[in-house]
Amino acid sequence: MINTILARSQRPAPCPSASLAVPARLTWKDAGGAVRFTSVRTREVSEAGVVVECDASVALPLYRLVHVQVEKTARDVSGLPQQLRDGRVLSAVWQVAPCKPSTGTPAGYALRFMTEPMSRAEARRAS
Repeated sequence: MINTILARSQRPAPCPSASLAVPARLTWKDAGGAVRFTSVRTREVSEAGVVVECDASVALPLYRLVHVQVEKTARDVSGLPQQLRDGRVLSAVWQVAPCKPSTGTPAGYALRFMTEPMSRAEARRAS
């Protein structure tokens, strides 16, 4: 279901991704400036971004800036990029899953990290 929002040909940069289901939290400011948050579960994780599944009735527009943070209890899971282990990562909503009929809100989101992937940053420092 969620995986349908990310066709392999539409993914940014050739960063390998891994199916990884860990609890996380999204925080953002709404149009009025109020801080909002919701709990999500990751589905796919890479150095460039993450796909999350959202059970709450939350509707985030494309390109909304959000912070994604993996819950502390899950930060030591193998396969988790260092960015997510370190804390909050500024991200942008770049794809929205189809809406759930029960709530009328998206089932999940694909988030693109607004930071440079660690492997590329390390490669640049080395050269």
